[in-house]
Amino acid sequence: MLASVAVGCGDAGGLQGAGATPTAISPDKLWPDLTPASSPAFDIGEVDTEVVKGVTVPGGDIREVDPVAVVREEIAAHPGDYDEGAYDETARRMADCGRSGAAGSRCPVLKAYYRDLTGDGHDDLTLGFRQLPGNLTAVRVYTARKDRLVQVMAYEDAVSGVELAGRSVIIRAPSEVAGYEYRLQWTWDQQQRAMLLTHDEMLRIGGPEHTPRPSASSTHSPASTPSASSTPSASSSASGR
Repeated sequence: MLASVAVGCGDAGGLQGAGATPTAISPDKLWPDLTPASSPAFDIGEVDTEVVKGVTVPGGDIREVDPVAVVREEIAAHPGDYDEGAYDETARRMADCGRSGAAGSRCPVLKAYYRDLTGDGHDDLTLGFRQLPGNLTAVRVYTARKDRLVQVMAYEDAVSGVELAGRSVIIRAPSEVAGYEYRLQWTWDQQQRAMLLTHDEMLRIGGPEHTPRPSASSTHSPASTPSASSTPSASSSASGR
């Protein structure tokens, strides 16, 4: 009887082995004689910021800034990106912004979101607008520095979702590989005073259904996003894909 009780207790709460533990393998360093690069081969604009000319921030309150006015300034500053053969439909539809009914729904500027992404205790502006024709969405983040509006992040892609988490902006974009998507995360960096691309990964999302990412032959892709003479320009594609 005592033996039976002991066995029963062991079955109820005893530890069970998980099998053999794989042997740890250290990484292999390839091409040890290769001379390390001292500068990047491509400029992906990871710390670029830009003061938006023509737009002020009344009282330092970014909620007082008109998002439509911000997009209009971007278009005005870079007309070549919005001329015929580029994102000309976006430029035309800006006339519908502020109108009511069906006409107003044609406005390419999306709902603005406000959150403190920089950690200074004040709201920042996350802005999106469609780049038409095509399937691209531009995502911008702005902060206020006194009465100046400063763009601290810029990206455009065939966006399938955007999230704000803590001091990060997370963008999901479809992949050419069935069942996977790209997830890119920008996080505020106090030292650089800009949103840095901290994660760029491809993750499995499940089933085989997917929406192909746009190719260069099927979409318009201006060479760059807005720039200012006094500051570096924001990159049009921080991931470089």
